[in-house]
Amino acid sequence: MPVVVVTDSTASLPPEVAAEHGIVVVPLQVVIGAEVHDEGSPEATPARLAEALRAWTPVSTSRPSPSAMLAVYEEAAREGATEIVSVHLSGDMSGTFESAQLAARDSPVPVVTVDSRQVGVATGYAALAAAEVVARGGSAAEAAEAARARAAASTSLFYVDTLEYLRRGGRIGAAAALFGGALAVKPLLQIEDGKVASLERVRTSARALGRLEEIAVTAAGEAQVDVWVGHLANAERAAQLVERLAGRLAPNLAGPDGDRDIWCGELGAVLGAHVGPGMIAVCVAPRL
Repeated sequence: MPVVVVTDSTASLPPEVAAEHGIVVVPLQVVIGAEVHDEGSPEATPARLAEALRAWTPVSTSRPSPSAMLAVYEEAAREGATEIVSVHLSGDMSGTFESAQLAARDSPVPVVTVDSRQVGVATGYAALAAAEVVARGGSAAEAAEAARARAAASTSLFYVDTLEYLRRGGRIGAAAALFGGALAVKPLLQIEDGKVASLERVRTSARALGRLEEIAVTAAGEAQVDVWVGHLANAERAAQLVERLAGRLAPNLAGPDGDRDIWCGELGAVLGAHVGPGMIAVCVAPRL
């Protein structure tokens, strides 16, 4: 394996998909009360996180340290890697990319770091794009370029019941949270240039899901795409959205390798800590 692709747990890749493509996943940490757990561990399940958030138990998150990231690079080198591509969530949202940059300085093999400028599975799709280039014999530089291109082409949308969790985590301004709460609106948000940005405000959850559907279909256009629907403690509405999108995007999902399903899953603990229970997200990632 001359080139290895590394990403972080917020990329939301199913473990079997990461393993199939040889992608190494570095966990972030979630702090629930006084307990610190790696994302993906049995102690940091989405259900436990949602319960803690509803009870207003203090919840925070932590990036991997540079030393933890370096240990991953060193292990990859020991196993035969000659180059590494390290693809991570937006540097404006987390210090994870900075940890990767610092670790790269001391890595025994060259590391190309990629700030996806995205959050969630859009980063995961970027890592998959890099892995596909590597599988075809491409270099680390070529794989990194593919990751950046796919991340830039992806659309990440989400709906939250309240902006309070984003405000508490410093991901959105206090004024926006106050404005949303005062009007009892349902905020639709997007990732824009690596940051959370307001998209629309609607009055009901049903209207919010309808707008997510419409915007996702528009974003897909006539391109071949991968689509992901995520949620935190909102499985029924997520399933409804998957069903509607599957019907409307069927031509976009039928690729040369056969029909592709829309991924649907519960959001990991780290991202979930910042958006709160009830959240629904959609990512539309064109296949470049």
